Amino acid sequence: FFLNSKLSVMLHQRAPTPLSCTSTRHQTAGLEIKRVHLARRNVSVGAALTRTKLPIYDVDCRLQEHADHLDYRWEQYTNLKNAISKNEGSLEKFSQGYKHLGINRMEGYTVYREWAPSASAAALFGDFSNWQEVWMSKGDWGVWEVTLPDGPNGEPAIPHRSRVKIKLQTPSGSWIDRLPSMIKWATQEPGVMGASYDGVLWDPPADEAYQWRYPRPAPPSSLRIYEAHVGMSGEEPGVASYSFFRDNVLPRIKKNGYTAVQLMAIQEHAFYGSFGYHVTNPFAVSSRSGTPCELKSLIDEAHRLGLVVFLDIVHSHISNNMIDGLAGFDMGQAESMSYFHTGEKGYHQAWDSRCFCYSNWETLRYLLSNVNFWLEEYRFDGFRFDGVTSMLYWDHGLNRSFSGDYAEYFGLSTNVDACVYLMLANDIIHKAKAVSIAEDVSGMPALGRPVHEGGLGFDYRLNMAIPDKWIELLKHKVDEDWRMLEIVSALCNRRYTEQTVAYAESHDQALVGDKTIAFRLMDSAMYDRMSTFQPADTVVARGIALHKMIRAVTMVLGGEAWLNFMGNEFGHPEWIDFPRDGNNWSHYYCRRQWSLADTEYLRYSQLGAFDKALMELDEKFGFLHNRHQWVTHMDEEQQVLVAERGPLLFVFNWSPTNTYKDYKVAAPKPGKFKVALDSDALHVGGAGAVAWDADHFTTPSPEKFNNRDQFMQVCSPSRTAVGYYCADDYPELASKSTRMPVTQESSEQAQQAGPSYAPPAVMPAAGRTSAAAANLGRDPLNREKSPEEHEEQRRVVEDLESGGAHSVL
Repeated sequence: FFLNSKLSVMLHQRAPTPLSCTSTRHQTAGLEIKRVHLARRNVSVGAALTRTKLPIYDVDCRLQEHADHLDYRWEQYTNLKNAISKNEGSLEKFSQGYKHLGINRMEGYTVYREWAPSASAAALFGDFSNWQEVWMSKGDWGVWEVTLPDGPNGEPAIPHRSRVKIKLQTPSGSWIDRLPSMIKWATQEPGVMGASYDGVLWDPPADEAYQWRYPRPAPPSSLRIYEAHVGMSGEEPGVASYSFFRDNVLPRIKKNGYTAVQLMAIQEHAFYGSFGYHVTNPFAVSSRSGTPCELKSLIDEAHRLGLVVFLDIVHSHISNNMIDGLAGFDMGQAESMSYFHTGEKGYHQAWDSRCFCYSNWETLRYLLSNVNFWLEEYRFDGFRFDGVTSMLYWDHGLNRSFSGDYAEYFGLSTNVDACVYLMLANDIIHKAKAVSIAEDVSGMPALGRPVHEGGLGFDYRLNMAIPDKWIELLKHKVDEDWRMLEIVSALCNRRYTEQTVAYAESHDQALVGDKTIAFRLMDSAMYDRMSTFQPADTVVARGIALHKMIRAVTMVLGGEAWLNFMGNEFGHPEWIDFPRDGNNWSHYYCRRQWSLADTEYLRYSQLGAFDKALMELDEKFGFLHNRHQWVTHMDEEQQVLVAERGPLLFVFNWSPTNTYKDYKVAAPKPGKFKVALDSDALHVGGAGAVAWDADHFTTPSPEKFNNRDQFMQVCSPSRTAVGYYCADDYPELASKSTRMPVTQESSEQAQQAGPSYAPPAVMPAAGRTSAAAANLGRDPLNREKSPEEHEEQRRVVEDLESGGAHSVL
């Protein structure tokens, strides 16, 4: 940072103070387990590659201090990948394990294979056998197998939708029933509370199988992600279906300007209240919302709309539910014959779940095949990996903070086996030209650098510190005490050599026990004071203004991609509370009230309109993926923040009371600037004090002004975010009398209404000024104005009515 006496700040591609990590020698235990499994396939792990300098040391020279650890990690990755290629043909073939294991239909027969090396006996049974055991034989590497010939007329031995289970004899001699580990669908008996799941063979005949109609869309230049939960996407209490989401929610996402959908809770999870994070059957589509074909139809429709679809994938742990899930294959055997670690390492105390042993050959086959399965079978376009921090460290990152010391990341506490697994997973993902996002709170360096450089290979990491900062400010500080440097530091504290997904809040903040930003700002006022038929009171006016500002500044400064959780864009009230005994198993708080956003006289619709304007702004100007980011000014006394992002210039006035008529801001280039975004616009819940059609001409500065050669003067109302673009660079936009892109909906209304219709974003000057005049005598908080403030606002209104521009010509 470079600060002057006014606390102006220049930030240009700043390398932040790192968030964590350290150097370690060797993961001895993991290496020994690898030796066991690789030796079984006659592979030598002792032949290390000739050490060469990894490219990540040139990207971040501080990583060189931990070369021993990073070089060791790279050698483990290359040795393991070479071993996989030698023994399995290639990483791609290795990751197609679901075509060999599980239940698969072949020419003339059906074969079922299951890896259960510690079982003494195994049998498949289900509807197809009248629930009589069909015994299996044990082959190499502990894989049990049974082959069932087709019927006399060529019908499969196990019909489509047949319920199936596997019976296993444990080393102690007892018998247990489990679902096949790679089952593609699992259901509960309807109407039976607490019923266990049955595996269901999903193998529709050719005339019933889903036929893909649309190709995958090209990756969007700007990634604007809509995080969604299908089950809670309906307005009526209950579990919504994939078909409902396809027909009702996808069009909203597209219309509101998002480019990607991130689907939560798709992998089957017996406990609905886990939000999908206690997965029981990683290969199965959650049956609560429908069938595999219906999910494919949802994804296909998203692709038709031009939306890419990401899966929220959970490979950091597995549900401890042994009856319904993969955890049931742990029969107390040795770690080398299990998907999981044994002892304390195998149990996640904080999550009550099991932890994978990422060094085991068959664990790697299972997880990598799971990645490939969702890419190939369902055509997902990428993944958000949940709980990556828990994977990266043996202590799961619990009960410690990451200070920025690199030694915290590259030491004996680091799970190198998990790092190697993630590198292999990203190899598969990127070969399919898909996207990977890491949920990592620790900030491990090089997590977002390509694998071939020595990084873990993720395209993006979630900037999880940003929502924490907003919660801290909203809970513990009044607006007057918000410091610009504190906000900027939180938003910009990231490595600019690694891409980040910015978000002000996600599903985490929406859960019961926490609060969304809108709920923290307005609380009970959201129930009965959101009508536009009455002036906004103090609480609502503040809440509406800050909700818009927080989202805008986070999107502008927080990262290279954007994420929003379903409903937060319009300030969805209340919290999410899944059905449970404590709420009498009610779905009332586990739904989305879309009608609030659709009702024009409710202020929820205004918040939704502003969010749409933000998405449209990025669509037109591409600022989100633009690497140019420069904070030119921070005025702590007046609470004003000025920043450049891409081709745009933004002015944020956080002051609860002060409006600045001719505020002087540095301009990135000489010329004429016009308003591109206005959080004070009437149709988004503002007071309408900004002149939309004004031309803001720059003035040369004899001396550098905030490190720029020119400046301009703007009107900056209290609690507003206003964005500007250089009209000389966008003559087509500048020729229009709008300060925001006209939406398709407004265009259609204009066609229906005739030539006299003016959509809200193109309101004539007279309409705007009369609205501003109507607001005389009160500010957004209904506070009585002083005589001086009255006079100042009268001058602003008179200037607006005369068509004047708040700039120096």
